[in-house]
Amino acid sequence: MRLDATSLPRPVIDAGRSAIRGYGIATSWLRGGPDFLLVGGKRCGSTSLYFALLEHPRILPLFPSARLLPKNNHTKGVHYFDSHHDRGTAWYRSHFPASMLRNGKLVGDGSPYYLFHPLAAERAAREAPDARILLVVRNPVERAFSHFRERRRENAEPLETFEEALAVEDERLDGEEERILADPRYRSYAHEHLSYRAQGEYAPHLRRWMRYFPAEQVHVLVAEDFYADPQRACDAVANFLGIGAAPLPAAASRQWNAAPARDLLPATRSELTDHYAPFNKDLEDLLDRKLGW
Repeated sequence: MRLDATSLPRPVIDAGRSAIRGYGIATSWLRGGPDFLLVGGKRCGSTSLYFALLEHPRILPLFPSARLLPKNNHTKGVHYFDSHHDRGTAWYRSHFPASMLRNGKLVGDGSPYYLFHPLAAERAAREAPDARILLVVRNPVERAFSHFRERRRENAEPLETFEEALAVEDERLDGEEERILADPRYRSYAHEHLSYRAQGEYAPHLRRWMRYFPAEQVHVLVAEDFYADPQRACDAVANFLGIGAAPLPAAASRQWNAAPARDLLPATRSELTDHYAPFNKDLEDLLDRKLGW
């Protein structure tokens, strides 16, 4: 029987979640870490991929499972290697099922900010060196515009137009990465959420991860390929993870975090296309494949 948390008072829900997390921390020594990390990118389809992978019989959700949560409320990731690293290893491991219950099944952690955060790769390599690294990339022009629309929908971006946001992006990000590096507890809203152009410059961010994880431990999926053929893309990921392909139910091809289509100004598209051209070429060289952007 599934607990319908939506019918409970907020204090009861919060107390229940706190108790579950406390139990997870107390038993963290029984829990392993991630078998794979879905490191992004933001607005590239990583949520859709994660929930599709959960349909595989050899992939488990994070703790607690959906049996203890409202329907479709699986936890995708906990932002440990980016925003919550100061909470410590016991807190992180509290989100994983007990090792004795895994029975050869895999568990992954996903955060779209892992790719862009300047310390995430180093932290992950130190604490989860055997994890497989998954990355989804998308046409960076479409990604940037989708990112902006998402912030506007959440009332988290005061500027009304994409062009205004792009014009002030460098100013918003000025010095933020340096502050994160200087103080690992520092959290930058602008760096994570208002970096519309910068987060699509994939190659240098991926290269940072590949300094810590060998190429055979990294799998890069193109979002356009995933949405065109979810089964084929998930089969490739499953084989990369060493668990073999499995048929996906029709519901697994659902696109999460989809935003209503809106036209991007042709001049802005052209400007961003020119900006991303060298980054896209660098990524193609790094991956030794054409991306079609």
